Amino acid sequence: MSDVKTLFFGFEQGADYAIDALGLTADDGLETAVILSLFTDRQAESGDIIPDATADRRGWWADMFADVPADKIGSRLWLLHREKQLQSVVIRAREYAQEALDWLVEDGVAKAVNITTAIVRMGVLGIYIEIIRPDSTVAKYRFENFWKAA
Repeated sequence: MSDVKTLFFGFEQGADYAIDALGLTADDGLETAVILSLFTDRQAESGDIIPDATADRRGWWADMFADVPADKIGSRLWLLHREKQLQSVVIRAREYAQEALDWLVEDGVAKAVNITTAIVRMGVLGIYIEIIRPDSTVAKYRFENFWKAA
């Protein structure tokens, strides 16, 4: 599985970045788009339960100026950072990741985006992404998010 990029993200800890001799390792833009789509806080829906029990639904300020009406950047994965490690939460994580990456297909960046989620080990949610580009090449990513169970 050497063609799969693994990145570790904590909901509150930040991220680990690959560094080469010249600085941050560059990518073709797809990896950056995936990271921003998954780990930028999308605004919570009106029915979502906010983890810290506040009324802060987060979201990105530039959503107000979206080219497509009601278009939102980011994901709702942040809503899960204090959830228990239940299969229902794993399913929601997949739904939130799919919601965040659907734009890749809608905008023609990808032919398909396949997402699998699983509990990797105690305290770690794995998100496995396969992106099939228009030329049929495949990019694979594996993200591991650290939970802080309630």
